[in-house]
Amino acid sequence: MPHIKNALIRYRIIDKCIRNKYNPFPSKQDLRQACEESLFGSTEGEHICDSTIEKDLFSMRMEHDAPIKYSKADRGYYYDDPDFSINDIPLTENDLEAIAFAAKTLMQFKDVEMFKQFGSAIDKIVDRVAVSQTEEAEQFIQFESTASDGGSEFLSPILEAIKKKVWIEFEYASFVSGELKPRKVIPLLLKQYANRWYLISFDGTKKDYITYALDRIEGLKVTSEKSKEPIDFNPDNYFKHAIGITSGNSAPENIILKVGPVAAKYLDSLPFHSSQKIKELNNDFVIFTLLVNISEELIRAILSYGGEIKVLEPKSLKLEIQHRAKLLLQE
Repeated sequence: MPHIKNALIRYRIIDKCIRNKYNPFPSKQDLRQACEESLFGSTEGEHICDSTIEKDLFSMRMEHDAPIKYSKADRGYYYDDPDFSINDIPLTENDLEAIAFAAKTLMQFKDVEMFKQFGSAIDKIVDRVAVSQTEEAEQFIQFESTASDGGSEFLSPILEAIKKKVWIEFEYASFVSGELKPRKVIPLLLKQYANRWYLISFDGTKKDYITYALDRIEGLKVTSEKSKEPIDFNPDNYFKHAIGITSGNSAPENIILKVGPVAAKYLDSLPFHSSQKIKELNNDFVIFTLLVNISEELIRAILSYGGEIKVLEPKSLKLEIQHRAKLLLQE
């Protein structure tokens, strides 16, 4: 069963590499290294050989109708149909059995300190497998899906680097310019937010804690250089006043929100933050207070309620919300 499970995982790693528009036409060596790095945290060729990748490519073509072609000009593989993805192919009974095996294995480590940040993700996997094994479940249950799983291939090597306390190097793409810039950091924590993975790290150049989105990382290299920086990092304290992935280095602020009665019920059942409290309760509105860092995530969360939430304090946040609202009205 583990052999079948690893093959299924390799197919999806290979699929992701072939569909990677930032690094097209991966070679056989590229595919082997990507699989070994994701599964074993190394690229030395100790666990996966070239013949394994050849068999995987053959199986993907034969069993899943993957339109894999080889470009002599670019010396790498590509899909003849650019819209193809192995993730769109329904899972077979053997696939589900293999995933169920993996899910049960994951559950054994759910409460281990190193994996506690993945608790919700593990629950989703187990729930999805349990329901998928029920006949015709898809007709009655629909799960939340994500359009992007980019960067997940880096989870295993980064976890290994955190464990070994070594520096990692990579190139990072700017959202604004798209330009790649080199980074050298000490990895500290992997955190999932809004279906994306992020790395919280200590940046050697900026001498500060910096968050990087894994789907904008390229050319990850785990070095053997031990970190000597005196880092006093506590994940719970770092995100204590954060909403989303943005921690912010400034002190948290007291936020006061005036919320309409219907929106208040939603906000009370799904709070913005653990510090959220009801300060005043009326028939026409509810006053909520929070102690958090002002961040882009907070601003967008408030705006998502339209005009049902008004910011009373602080003034800086109130003005920012007003500014964003005016932009919405501009033609």
